[in-house]
Amino acid sequence: MLSVLSSILLAQATSVLPTTERQFVTQYQEIRTLPGQLDDVMVFNSNSPEVVQSEGILLSTFPSAGKKFPVAHLNQALKGRFDVFTHHIARPAQPERTLYQGLLIHNPTSKVIVVKILQGITYLTSPDAPFIELPPQLEDPSGRIYSGPGSRLMSDILRRRNLPQFPSQIVVPPRESRMLFNLAIPRSSARSTFIRLYSSGPVYMANMSMYEVGQKTEVDGSTIETERAPSIEEWRALLINGRLVAPRDLAPTPPEKLTADGKKIYGRVAGVSVGSEWIARIVDPLGGSSLTIPKVGQAYAYPLSTVTAATFGTQQIQSAPMLVRYPDTALRAHGNYAVHYNLNLPLYNNTDRTQIVTLAIQTPLKEEDFRDRLFFIEPVQGPVFFRGAVRVTYRNIYGRTQERYFHLVQRQGQQGNPLVNVEIPPGEVKEVNLDFLYPPDATPPQVLSIKTAERDQANR
Repeated sequence: MLSVLSSILLAQATSVLPTTERQFVTQYQEIRTLPGQLDDVMVFNSNSPEVVQSEGILLSTFPSAGKKFPVAHLNQALKGRFDVFTHHIARPAQPERTLYQGLLIHNPTSKVIVVKILQGITYLTSPDAPFIELPPQLEDPSGRIYSGPGSRLMSDILRRRNLPQFPSQIVVPPRESRMLFNLAIPRSSARSTFIRLYSSGPVYMANMSMYEVGQKTEVDGSTIETERAPSIEEWRALLINGRLVAPRDLAPTPPEKLTADGKKIYGRVAGVSVGSEWIARIVDPLGGSSLTIPKVGQAYAYPLSTVTAATFGTQQIQSAPMLVRYPDTALRAHGNYAVHYNLNLPLYNNTDRTQIVTLAIQTPLKEEDFRDRLFFIEPVQGPVFFRGAVRVTYRNIYGRTQERYFHLVQRQGQQGNPLVNVEIPPGEVKEVNLDFLYPPDATPPQVLSIKTAERDQANR
């Protein structure tokens, strides 16, 4: 069995090196189901098609009545607390023209609706956040380390930052519309946006793409041709007359099925998903108020952002369900992009000696056959599977609260370095909190590994 598994895992770990120069690294640790669950906050989730080549509708929750292309509208109002996540790359079919992304909000009621913007961030690949090579792990207290717009976006959201270009609120009169944003995406650049909102009443929303609008201006007797962003009237017209942006992404394969060549296609997300935060207090599997630390030299692993065919044997799918979606897009919000994982670990030292416990995020090779081991590959040269910020909060040996931020870059099959070493006196409980927003441009799943250091290490 292991020889068959080995061939599968080696096939996963694509490398430019000959097979003889690569080797497995096996970490023996108990793989446990992650406690907790997603909340019920709705997410306007627009990531398909990822590459935008034309004008049209990317995601509309408007009713289909009165629209030229009814299939482009999902008829789902949003109200109360909800989030907006969008991630798209512009490669326009008319390369000399600039594509704009516009998000329209509509009030269908007879009362004024106030939409509060609790937090809003948006970044482009260039010039805001170009992809650069970074080491696997860097401590980042000031939030200046990032690679790509998704990496920077999630770091800033984690740090509770807000861009001043987003107002604190938008007042939408009865049966009228307003723009949440109207932003350019330069050719071959990606734009990632995340906004936390609260609406006093039901609203419909549409995320659309449109070319800049050319106009002629008379200056001192001369005609100057300029370009401008589309107006709200032009966005409204596109909403009514536009079709879904094409070409489309690959449609997902049905559950439990593969393509003819044996692949699993998850598809990209376009719809309203349910769940913006996974809150968990990680305690012993049989209950209690704390998590007994592993025996010296041993570890526990908790899978993160698991998908249908990658659960490390737990059969737990963490991907957010879709409330509404287009038929050719993902069945669930696989990858949980922008979902906030907020994990509390009350670590209990049940021994008679002080112990040191380490926490690490890791990206093992995918497999479903074992619950007591994880497989990695060395040397690591596969694609980047995780690129983003992680925060760890705990009290040090002096009782002072430490809040530490790290930027991680992990490739397929890469072991993770310890983020922190937590010293726990005998018989005591030490609370540790680890949280992050799952970054766009990442590939799930990962694991959180909790290990008790060897005694010679603990005594150093």
